[in-house]
Amino acid sequence: MTDMRHMEVPKHALPDADACWDAFIRRDRALDGRFVGAVLTTGIYCKPSCAARHPRRENMIFLPDPEAARAAGFRACLRCRPDEIGRDRLAVAAATAFIAAAETPPSLEEVAAHAGYAPHHFHRLFKRETGMTPAAYARSLRAERLKSALEEGGSVTGAIYEAGYNAPSRAYADAERHLGMTPSAWKDGGRGVVIRHAVVATSLGPVLVAGTARGLCRISFDEDEADLRRRFPKAEILPAGAALSTLAAQVARLIDDPAAPLDLPMDVRGTAFQQAVWAALRAIPPGETRTYGEIAAAIGRPGAVRAAGTACGNNNLAVLIPCHRVLRSDGSLGGYAYGVERKKLLLEREKG
Repeated sequence: MTDMRHMEVPKHALPDADACWDAFIRRDRALDGRFVGAVLTTGIYCKPSCAARHPRRENMIFLPDPEAARAAGFRACLRCRPDEIGRDRLAVAAATAFIAAAETPPSLEEVAAHAGYAPHHFHRLFKRETGMTPAAYARSLRAERLKSALEEGGSVTGAIYEAGYNAPSRAYADAERHLGMTPSAWKDGGRGVVIRHAVVATSLGPVLVAGTARGLCRISFDEDEADLRRRFPKAEILPAGAALSTLAAQVARLIDDPAAPLDLPMDVRGTAFQQAVWAALRAIPPGETRTYGEIAAAIGRPGAVRAAGTACGNNNLAVLIPCHRVLRSDGSLGGYAYGVERKKLLLEREKG
């Protein structure tokens, strides 16, 4: 057994040791791959979700990755196998590429076999890394192709088959789920879609709250009905009814009390990548922040930092999908669609 209690802690040890320790106490699987904990008394490093008995707090340091731990002289835990996190993420990346290249959505068994995992295990792994199942990812990609085909012009029927659908019924079902409206409505500026809206006063300024029968489709500061009509020029834009008024009041309360638990219905659709980013944003607890790089890593795309930033900017539900909790890698606030000062106030309010 190696006792490393007298070693000099490496300069690249993570600064927020208390947050890392809390993650280990919770055995937080969502943070696996974000850092490792190294035990000074045993010389072993583990991932946050390790099921082994926890050491004493003073005997543990935290490092950014397995490479840093090994460089400091630690060895991998044989129980939680922290080095396999990198392998898992490479497998998910390979699976997403495999799904994207397929003419028709492959089965779970085919995707798992390509990645080299058992189907049931890979299903859980893929969802943990991307926020969606392999089947949902495949459907989203196909709906994204449909959207692109519709925007290029031509007939709706032609776009449906060009996107890889065998029947219009499946295309319409996917489009309603992933685009928020039918293919015809998407192509035609929201024709046939009813959107109700209200502008509510909040402590951070007026907020536009809009939604379809399915859920909220727009939450934005400093916008009004005219802005909504520019986004959906052929939709039927109506004043809020009782249901939307209730949702708008809840949004206003969320801005004033961001720690309040709310599970509001949403009707926002994006690409598979955008959906994964938005799911990662919603997983950030109030009072905490992440960098764009951490968001990209959390969805299994560590090299897609710029794309993660773009996905944050394409968020249609301010505060409810908390893109304001994402910072630059140097810790600075970065940009925000509704003003950096408002972003600063939101973060200060959440930290209490």
